[in-house]
Amino acid sequence: MPQLAAQQLNSIHSMLSVGHRNLRIEKFSLMLWGASGGGLILFSNRILTVEQFPVAEQRAFAWLILLVLTVSGVSLLDWHFTRHAKQARDEAWSFTHRQIFKVWWLLMSIGVLMTFATFFYGGNHMILAGWMVLVGLGLYVHGLFSEEILEWIGALIITIGIGMLSFRLSLHVSRWVAASTLGLGLPLLAAMLDRGHQRSKLVRVVQSIGWLLCVLSPPLLSQKLDTVAMPPAAPLVTPSDYRQHPGKLQIVALPAGSTIPVKVDITGDVFRASSTSVLPLVLNHPIEIMMNDGQPTGLWRLAGDSWSTGAGDIMVRIPMLKPELPAQSGPEIKASLIVETRPQITH
Repeated sequence: MPQLAAQQLNSIHSMLSVGHRNLRIEKFSLMLWGASGGGLILFSNRILTVEQFPVAEQRAFAWLILLVLTVSGVSLLDWHFTRHAKQARDEAWSFTHRQIFKVWWLLMSIGVLMTFATFFYGGNHMILAGWMVLVGLGLYVHGLFSEEILEWIGALIITIGIGMLSFRLSLHVSRWVAASTLGLGLPLLAAMLDRGHQRSKLVRVVQSIGWLLCVLSPPLLSQKLDTVAMPPAAPLVTPSDYRQHPGKLQIVALPAGSTIPVKVDITGDVFRASSTSVLPLVLNHPIEIMMNDGQPTGLWRLAGDSWSTGAGDIMVRIPMLKPELPAQSGPEIKASLIVETRPQITH
């Protein structure tokens, strides 16, 4: 008899817990947002590129239009299919559910505006991490009134976004992590939904660890494949030999101490461009660059180190920009320029 009473009490407790979490996120909602977000992030380096839109302002508005169309389209599909599913189950829209939808749309709108603003104010290395935090926050808020697993996974996605910034991942690695988190993580989360049933902390921890392993495995595998890839064999030449005989495929070795002029394109109403708008930088270490028909292939390395892929593996920061007006020398601007490598190993 006591055992039967305990079972009844557990059943009542479970019913009350489900009643408190009376919202339901549809599985197709997670799949829609995961597929669209993951796909857009994964192929973002191939659409609306600098070659297609050389002017930053034009590229910013092109991305704004693309993101508005994508977010609006997915939102409308999500709303339509959710309403159809509720009608099929003869369920009514609750006030709280409508507000949760509005919160989600607000977070996605903030992400769109944040992406648009980075074209004018910088900080593009924070875009993907910012999107992860916004998506995680939306899932966490939804989980407060719905499935408990949404809280756990939402908190994990927020942690992933913060970790991307804390570990200062390169753009290449960040893109893979973000695409996997959305494109694979959200559909996987859809399969883990359990209609709001109360689970023990141990079960939630195991579910969260399993989800995290599945999400992080593709980026780790991508890094492993990049490590195995070998660049094509090419002769090593000096800059003078390269200028005299530029071949189809060559590795140009720039020695330490080489001067690299940085040509600054100046616009705006304060300064105008001049023939002396060049910042001469001196190499601190020898660098080897893979060239093909006079154009960089994207492969480069510090002499003796592993190959790296693209300019996205170099982080440039200007932490200080200070105007001064000394009486002896006249007006000047002091700046601090930090250039660091974030190599992606290819062999």
